Amino acid sequence: MTGSWGWDLLIGIVVALLVAWVVLIGALAIVRPRGGLLREALRLLPDVLRLVRRLAADPDLPRGVRVRLALLLAYLALPIDLVPDFIPLLGYADDAIIVTAVLRSVVRRAGLPAVRRHWPGTDDGFAVLARLTGLDRASTGPQEAE
Repeated sequence: MTGSWGWDLLIGIVVALLVAWVVLIGALAIVRPRGGLLREALRLLPDVLRLVRRLAADPDLPRGVRVRLALLLAYLALPIDLVPDFIPLLGYADDAIIVTAVLRSVVRRAGLPAVRRHWPGTDDGFAVLARLTGLDRASTGPQEAE
C-alpha cells in the first residue's frame, strides 16, 4: 500500500479496529430492547447494578456466570463507552443494552431462583427485568452444567 511496512501495519490496525467497532455497534442495535423497554431498562439500572454485583459474588453460581458478571462490572466501571454519548439513540443506552444482553445470558445459566434471590428492587422492577431479559420465558433452573 504505502511502501513502508510500519505505515501499512498501522493502517491495517486502525481499519481492523474501525470494522470491529462498527460490527459491535450493529450488534448493540440488534440486541437492544424494543419499544419502551429501553427507557424502563435505563430507569432500573441502579437496581440492576446491585443485582449484578450480588450475583457476581455468589459462590453457588457457575464460574462462567460469575466471570461474565465480573467482566460486565469492569466494563461499566471504565470511563470509556463502547458507543460515544453523542451518537443518537445508542449513545446513552449502550450500558443498558450491554447489561441486558449479559443478563439474558446469565438468566439462561443461573435460573429464576438465583436472580430472584438477589434482586434488590421492587416486585414491579423485577417484572420489568423479567420482560427485558426473557426471565419470564426461562426455566426455573440452570440450563447447562459447567
